[in-house]
Amino acid sequence: MKIQFAPLNIPLRRRLQTAAVLQWVFSFLALAQCCLAGYVLLCISNWWVLAALYAGWLYLDRDTPTSGGRRSEWLRNCSVWKHFRDYFPLNLIKTVDLDPDSNYIFGFHPHGVLVAGGFGNFCTEASGFSSLFPGLTPYLLMLPFWFRIPFFRDYIMCGGLVSSEKDSLSYLVSAPRGGNVAVVAVGGAPESLDARPGALTLQVLHRKGFIKLALKHGAQLVPVFSFGENELFDQMTNPAGSPLRWLQDHLQRLMGVALPLFTGRGVFQYSFGLLPYRQPIHTVVGRPIPVVQTPSPTKDDIDRLHSLYLEGLTAVFEDNKDNYGVATDKHLHFI
Repeated sequence: MKIQFAPLNIPLRRRLQTAAVLQWVFSFLALAQCCLAGYVLLCISNWWVLAALYAGWLYLDRDTPTSGGRRSEWLRNCSVWKHFRDYFPLNLIKTVDLDPDSNYIFGFHPHGVLVAGGFGNFCTEASGFSSLFPGLTPYLLMLPFWFRIPFFRDYIMCGGLVSSEKDSLSYLVSAPRGGNVAVVAVGGAPESLDARPGALTLQVLHRKGFIKLALKHGAQLVPVFSFGENELFDQMTNPAGSPLRWLQDHLQRLMGVALPLFTGRGVFQYSFGLLPYRQPIHTVVGRPIPVVQTPSPTKDDIDRLHSLYLEGLTAVFEDNKDNYGVATDKHLHFI
């Protein structure tokens, strides 16, 4: 395979962009393992008392990931995220104003391999969320597994990440004064196994838990489509029924974490690696779907609102696809 190396005279700003994305990929793929290993080493060292104290802190702080987390505005506004934004580049597009007195559930699509658009737009201020939607505070929901890892849990909560447990979502959207935005990657980890350039298949037909909670708490539903999310990485061919897909599905059910075999570009060459390609991401926030609070929603209530949500999501995609390089004959496929 011929390797295409990066030229030596690349401007410093592009080097900084690559470094920003490199640390993000490391944080996503390896930081949790490093934190866990560090804690184990602390436990067996002469500093084991610190490990014991931290274990006590974990017990006392166990409910924080399901109670709004512990965000750090300093970290969310750190300049490294501006370089991260400019690498792709990343854009957040508002279609209508949102009332800060209401709570919202943003349904984020597609999941992609590493949810780059979800992280960049809602866990940092690089794309100007607070300026576009004043009075609203975004929280990106993440698998509960990650909040059990020492030190790593504290880092991810600083960006506004919270647990994806039902109690966590209920806490956010039941805030009496409103102003909370719970961002849910509806397709979840299984959808990442289908993330590849050109893919428009969304796992949403049987995802109705967020619909039920929206009805129960009266939270407004907002479909969000991130154009370019699936263009960031290539993925090994894994059609349904193949041995690789069977193994991936089995591991996902066992561990709760999907393991897509993906590749992108490298740091000093463009032919292979784990960095995403420099492809633009345009995350479009659609129109809210009004929800009438129904403390005990029936199956018909849930199905009706779910159908409206799918119509709203389709509208966001169809109304904007021409602007972001999607062919006219391409349409979303729901499974």
